[in-house]
Amino acid sequence: MSARLDRIGLWSFAGTGERLARAVTIASVLFGRGLLWLLAVIIVGCGIWMLLPLSKGNGAEAARPELAAVESAPSGDASAVVSSASEAPAPATAELSRLRISSQTWRRGGLGSKALVTLTLRNDNDYAVKDVEIVCAFTRRDGSHLTNRSRVLADAVSMKSRKTFARIPVGFVNVNADQARCSLVAARRA
Repeated sequence: MSARLDRIGLWSFAGTGERLARAVTIASVLFGRGLLWLLAVIIVGCGIWMLLPLSKGNGAEAARPELAAVESAPSGDASAVVSSASEAPAPATAELSRLRISSQTWRRGGLGSKALVTLTLRNDNDYAVKDVEIVCAFTRRDGSHLTNRSRVLADAVSMKSRKTFARIPVGFVNVNADQARCSLVAARRA
């Protein structure tokens, strides 16, 4: 009973296991090299990210201009820089008692990670104001504090008027944030 294996072509499968093993070895080497390149890119990217300066409002402590001037001055001129920084004319600040937030709401944006605040500023002063700085405090549903985010509104608000700022991005917020309360920090005369 001779099956004539040469007609079926079973002999053509001889050596297939060796070719398959060689292909798997080549694929694993290429995959390993790809992983090494990916790891190198991640390490370099993280190193560059750590060297970038913090953006305003995301730092742990606000920088004071007097300290920056003292740190950048030569060692012998530090007292001269401090005295000149303290004698510099302060910008004309607005009276905050006559500037208030009459209404405010917030919602999530950016796939739920950013806070978008809509608020109406009322200016009862006899002059226009600009560069209004607000701070928004975010809390959980139970009222416990989560984070603060600040923002400077560059648009001017005319005297004895009100202006609505719609969907102003104030920064990233915690996923557990449920409530926001914004307040005025500073403003300048326009």
